[in-house]
Amino acid sequence: MEVFVRVAECGSFSRAAESLDLANATVTTCVRNLERHLDVTLISRDTRRLRLTEEGMLYLPKARQLLQFVNQAEEEVRERTGELRGNLHIETPISIGHSLLCPALPTFAKRHPDISTAITLTNQPHNLIERAIDVAIRMDHVEDADLVARPVYEAKYVVCCTPQIAARLPSDPAKLDPRQCLGVLNGERRHANAWQLEQGGSKFEIRPGGPLHFNSSDALLAAALAGVGVVNILDIFVHRALESGALVRVYGDWNAGVKTFYAVMIKDRATSAKVRAFTDFLMEVLDSERRPSATRAVSVRALGKR
Repeated sequence: MEVFVRVAECGSFSRAAESLDLANATVTTCVRNLERHLDVTLISRDTRRLRLTEEGMLYLPKARQLLQFVNQAEEEVRERTGELRGNLHIETPISIGHSLLCPALPTFAKRHPDISTAITLTNQPHNLIERAIDVAIRMDHVEDADLVARPVYEAKYVVCCTPQIAARLPSDPAKLDPRQCLGVLNGERRHANAWQLEQGGSKFEIRPGGPLHFNSSDALLAAALAGVGVVNILDIFVHRALESGALVRVYGDWNAGVKTFYAVMIKDRATSAKVRAFTDFLMEVLDSERRPSATRAVSVRALGKR
């Protein structure tokens, strides 16, 4: 039943096999055995596409509901005895993983030794159902309105650099030479994102034209620490460097923007005890002072062309 549901969700036997970590032949056999048991055809297959039959469409929501009841019953028993176990698949942006999550995960592992946690670090979000991802960390938007998004952190952009560079900068950011600015690349683009600065009613943008640009905030931070130039980076990545004095904030009276981080889950898994344990741990890791309101709306944006 679980295999059938995953095939229906993924729209593919091979993608379902990948998400369940099973051989393609095993997935095909499971669905055929289920159809033989029910004495109906659930999935109509041809060389081009896969679709549910009328019986399959009738069976799918009931199967989902039954599987959810089974999972809830098992987790309630384990939670009552203080045991959480099983596999947990987490997806996170590379910079969040390197700078915050991965250093803290040994604590989570000690707290829940029977949970096997797999972490995927990527800046290219994947489909949560197809990859069997339990929790994904997203910034500003999610790719599907059927996902559950829990706001966990609201980060502010900080313009900063080494003290040596700061001493030579103009007092007005509008006069800042773009050739001194290092940028962040968005996706497959090769041009850095523009900085948006605002103060009162005044707004302007800076297009970084410095010698280095990255698609990773931790790499951008490393370049700033090396004295290559000025960066506009989220405070979540730069707190320690600012506290130590390795970097200093400049143009602090200007608003450089914010980003909201969300813990995103499939609806059916949002109530899982394992998922709750991880999201609660994530809230511990992140700075609680800048958690956004739980009522903040999250925008929905399509994930790639498919």
